[in-house]
Amino acid sequence: MNERIRELVEQADEYAEQTVHYYQGQFDGLTWEGKIKQTRDKKFAELIVRECMACSTWVGKVNNYAIEPVHTAHTINQRMKEHFGVEE
Repeated sequence: MNERIRELVEQADEYAEQTVHYYQGQFDGLTWEGKIKQTRDKKFAELIVRECMACSTWVGKVNNYAIEPVHTAHTINQRMKEHFGVEE
């Protein structure tokens, strides 16, 4: 896991802690701990999607000329791999 993913995890944790108020028992079928985890996971997914959108926007700004869609997809995939530190 690279540093950016750790930062996103921390942001999602902080968001969940700040937005889910403590309660006893269950609410909507979830304990407080379960609601914290659900909120954190949803926020983390949202942050990942936003990062991916930023990667694809970055590619569009760099490539201000008409290129083949396959090339664009490859470039975006490469950019996301580099951004998140994913190795094949």
